[in-house]
Amino acid sequence: MKTNIDILYSDEEIVVINKPSGMLSIPDRFEASKENLSVLLKTHFNGDIFVVHRIDRETSGILCFARTADSHKHLNNQFLLHKVDKTYYAFIDGHLDEEEGTIDARIAPHPYQEGKMIAGKVGKEALTHYKVLEKFRLGSFVEIKIETGRTHQIRTHFKYINHPLLVDSIYGKREAVYGKDIKGPKYHAIVKPEEEDRPLLHRLSLHAGKLGLMHPTKDIKMEWEVPLPKDMKATLNQLKKWNKI
Repeated sequence: MKTNIDILYSDEEIVVINKPSGMLSIPDRFEASKENLSVLLKTHFNGDIFVVHRIDRETSGILCFARTADSHKHLNNQFLLHKVDKTYYAFIDGHLDEEEGTIDARIAPHPYQEGKMIAGKVGKEALTHYKVLEKFRLGSFVEIKIETGRTHQIRTHFKYINHPLLVDSIYGKREAVYGKDIKGPKYHAIVKPEEEDRPLLHRLSLHAGKLGLMHPTKDIKMEWEVPLPKDMKATLNQLKKWNKI
């Protein structure tokens, strides 16, 4: 059966896909009929699909599902014991004090805002490691590795240190990045006033770029890597061209 799903790897035990931004990982309780990967994969493989982990709807990148109950249990244990390597790439607001560091703050549901999380001294333990790859006037491009997998962990942690994701409608300052944000005063001399300023990046500026785990039955370490999607790559190219420090 043909599918539009970008399948990176599949066998009788697991399936690994490259999720596009905007696609749900699992059915949404508020939009049960909305297209989601769990249902699409069940149809594609004509069998069971077990959810192992999730990434936000607007986040792009690698996602793994199990195809048997035993593999699901095996993979769940790896995630619970923090034995899975998860690497993300993100644009964040501003410049960090250190080129490399760790954000160590507990995460809990926000006491007043449903669906939102908050970092601090209360909640579940969460560790986020980061490395600055490039700095621009508008913000920074960073590599992120997480040991834990709390809800909205990366978004919450970078908000906690006052450097939210560059595009994040819930925790950040922007809903999109436009050419004028990157080019500044130069923008008006380059683009005709009547031309529409289309957003370069109009979704969460976060990409799950690498995943490494032990195969549940083959007892071998498996790793996958996917490049930045077109919108994030275009944004990075524009930042390099027009927004260097």
